[in-house]
Amino acid sequence: MTDVDSRPTPSPSDIERYKRNLQDEVDGAALYRLLADAEKDESLQHVFLKIAEVEDRHRELWERLIREAGVEVPDFKPTWRVRTLGWLARRFGTQAVAPIVSRMEVSAQTMYDEQPEAVAERLPADERSHARLFREMGRSRRIPEPGVIAQIEGRHRGASGNALRAAVLGVNDGLVSNLSLVMGVAGASPGRDVVFLAGLAGLLAGAFSMALGEWISVRSSAEAYERQREIERDELELMPEEEEEELTLIYQAKGFTREEAKELAARIMEDPETALDTLLREELGMTPEEAGNPWVAAIASFVLFAFGAFVPLLPWLFGGGAVAVTLSAVLSGLALFGAGAVITLFTGRSVWFSGGRMLLFGLAMAAITFGIGGLIGVGTGI
Repeated sequence: MTDVDSRPTPSPSDIERYKRNLQDEVDGAALYRLLADAEKDESLQHVFLKIAEVEDRHRELWERLIREAGVEVPDFKPTWRVRTLGWLARRFGTQAVAPIVSRMEVSAQTMYDEQPEAVAERLPADERSHARLFREMGRSRRIPEPGVIAQIEGRHRGASGNALRAAVLGVNDGLVSNLSLVMGVAGASPGRDVVFLAGLAGLLAGAFSMALGEWISVRSSAEAYERQREIERDELELMPEEEEEELTLIYQAKGFTREEAKELAARIMEDPETALDTLLREELGMTPEEAGNPWVAAIASFVLFAFGAFVPLLPWLFGGGAVAVTLSAVLSGLALFGAGAVITLFTGRSVWFSGGRMLLFGLAMAAITFGIGGLIGVGTGI
């Protein structure tokens, strides 16, 4: 522990820094308790609760420093970002938010490196430990059942993608592209029916294009997975000893001892299907979940894009002219701000910054296309 008397009197900027750190630790402790509540695996629950206890100790440090500076300790509550992540974890499982939390921990692992009060209490080491825990969450230092290994490793691999992020980007693509199209056509003042028809055509064309592209992409991945699975199956039948030794070496590289790795590999090889799935995952980094269902992906892309594209088109269902243009811009602006706000779950930036940036860029593009449409309308006599 540090000597309070030997520490210099904190400046106003130091006190503000203490408060920011306190909010971060309040968020951290709350987040990991929410993840523990949502997690069904007891071992992972234990990990989350242990991290929450560490965050509590960090919080106590900043509360103490604020009190010693003669300032009232703020009664901080978890931010909306943490509450939203907790809600998503309860609804969709902790795996759904694991990529976001992992990025949060990686970005936070150096936050205390230049803060002397934190260094004295070994907070930087704790933060690096948290980041390392999330990187290694898919690895086990004990010998679990093969099915558990597959489940945990699948969790680790799944962190490379994020369905929520894809959904937000899909809606945003439809919103921005069709807003620009509708405003471009409306700028030429061709009449309500023409604007609506153009917007509807843009919605359908974009949605079908997104769906087809996603179908081809996912189907190609599935075909590659199926081909590799057949190759691996042949190797497993022809050279089981070599495949078992390869698994042993892989688990040694993960940190197991030679004896632990050999035992784990032998147990996995007892079930041919488990062995096949494990070899594909460990050697090639391929899982059937990553290949996915092309029809599900295509339908999801179609619906998400169409949902976003429908927002600027909605006012034209009921009217036209300046009123429809204004309502289309307002509704789209609100949706753009909302999309930017959701993105802060991944970036950690201010809601006002991210939402405002998305709003500014989206409306700027709409204004440009509206102006171009107006010039074309004048030039063609529409």
